[in-house]
Amino acid sequence: MQDLKITLVQTPLFWKNSGANLAMIEEKLWQMKDQSDLIILPEMFTTGFSMDAAELAEPMNLTTFKWMKQMAAQKKAVITGSVIIKEGDKFYNRLIWMEPEGSYDVYDKRHLFRMAGEDNVYTAGTKKLIKEIKGWKIFPLVCYDLRFPVFSRNKENEYDLLIYVANWPAARNVAWKTLLRARAIENISYVAGVNRIGTDGKDLEYSGDSAVIGPVGEYIEEFHDHEEVKTITLKAEHLNAFRQKFPAHLDADSFELEL
Repeated sequence: MQDLKITLVQTPLFWKNSGANLAMIEEKLWQMKDQSDLIILPEMFTTGFSMDAAELAEPMNLTTFKWMKQMAAQKKAVITGSVIIKEGDKFYNRLIWMEPEGSYDVYDKRHLFRMAGEDNVYTAGTKKLIKEIKGWKIFPLVCYDLRFPVFSRNKENEYDLLIYVANWPAARNVAWKTLLRARAIENISYVAGVNRIGTDGKDLEYSGDSAVIGPVGEYIEEFHDHEEVKTITLKAEHLNAFRQKFPAHLDADSFELEL
């Protein structure tokens, strides 16, 4: 493993306006001064968190997909975030993992937020996705997945960095901050949580609180409620040294999760 540079994009979003969001985020990415290996965007970064899937969904290989492909190539970095995708008669809150050379993979949000009716509109995913950059195994998840530790259980250190892309309201930011740290501690892993800021079309406020947390549970970087794009270097030596010193994973309970 080499040290890994990740970029968190904490931004407000234009409500249900894909063109405006893509233009705004593109401008932010072009203003980046640091080279990055991985650029992380929020959940539903083209629309905000909306249940109007029939109105907003795109098929794969259309506008947002092509934009991600172009930006990943130009920035020479993996770009990831979730968007509303339609396949057949189904809608997905789908995280797209776009590589600089144009290959890609996807993760469909497993845990759908029933309190907003997400489970009535979208289809839940059935597969995990673990990707690799510079020797790092990276496990991306989406928002409400954060509340379900069994799904993110790091069996035998199968990943080194856990990512959550989110539209997590300010009213529940204590849970957001607490659970991000808990996931890092229990999984002996780096954790990066990328949340939006601002107010959406339903007058929900978002306080951001994006963060990068180390395997001991320490804050490597902590955002607050302001707009920011920041690149953080994750140290492989720090992770490996702590895992050797404190190999709690060797005492973990063995189980298989049915998806």
